[in-house]
Amino acid sequence: MKERVERMVAKLKKQSYVAAWNVLALTRILVGFVFFWAFLDKTFGLGFATQSGHAWINGSSPTTGFLKGVEGPFSDFFTSLAGNAFIDGLFMFGLFGLGVALILGIGVRIAAVAGTLLLAMLWAASLPLATNPLIDDHVINASILWLVALAPRRFSLANIWTSLAFVKKRRWLW
Repeated sequence: MKERVERMVAKLKKQSYVAAWNVLALTRILVGFVFFWAFLDKTFGLGFATQSGHAWINGSSPTTGFLKGVEGPFSDFFTSLAGNAFIDGLFMFGLFGLGVALILGIGVRIAAVAGTLLLAMLWAASLPLATNPLIDDHVINASILWLVALAPRRFSLANIWTSLAFVKKRRWLW
C-alpha cells in the first residue's frame, strides 16, 4: 500500500511539473504577443495605442509620444531621443525581435538580455512611478523574460533552432 501511495505521489508531482512548464511556455508566448502587438500597432496604427494617422509607416515617430512626456529625473535625456529615426528603428526592431523570439521560443536568451535593456529604459523613462516607488510592469516583464529564458522550451521551435549549425556554434543564441 505504501509503495502504491508513493507511486501516486510521484506521478502527481510529475504531472504538476509538466503543468507548470506548460503554463510557463504559455506565459512566454503571451508576453511575446504583447511585444509583437505593440510592434504591429505602432507600425500600422491599428487604433489601439496608436491611431492610424500616427502609424510608423505613415512617417510618424513611434517614440515621440511617450518620450516627449517624460517628466522624471532623466527627462532631458529621454526627450532628446524622441523622434530620432535611429532610436525609432532600434525600438521597433526590439519590439519585433522580442515578440518573434518569445512567440517562437527561439533566441530567448538574447531576447532576455535585449528585453531587459529595453524595459529598463522604459522603466527609467517612467520615473517617478505613480503607484509604487520601484516596481512596475517593466520590472515584472523583465523578470518574466529571465524566467522563460531559463525554462525548458515547450511549445516552441527550439529544437529546430538549436540544431542549426550557425546556432550550435553560438550557444548565446539559444
